[in-house]
Amino acid sequence: MAVLDSQNIDKPHETRPFRDHGHMDVITLEDFTLGVGTFEPGWRWSEDVKPIAGTDSCQTRHTGICISGRMTVRMDDGTEATVGPGDVMVIDPGHDAWVVGDEPCVLYDTGVASYAKK
Repeated sequence: MAVLDSQNIDKPHETRPFRDHGHMDVITLEDFTLGVGTFEPGWRWSEDVKPIAGTDSCQTRHTGICISGRMTVRMDDGTEATVGPGDVMVIDPGHDAWVVGDEPCVLYDTGVASYAKK
């Protein structure tokens, strides 16, 4: 049987708050998960999500697009890049990240099924 399902992003199935500085709104349809992350100025994975995840670095593979703001990602091997509005991204597990500047960074991310969860 064919699947036809939808959910408006303004009414997420769940909101996962970060320790400080933002949250991730999550919609899950069948085996597809989409998150809209709002990362406020001052957000840093190692301070805001590490206490939730309990890992030394982020172990989630992220795939998505930056809608606004800027975020720098540093891989465990030291490789670093900054994403900004319109940048499509793939980020493998093993990284830290932080918001750059005074504007919230908003990312649409399909790699969040277990992100910011214990």
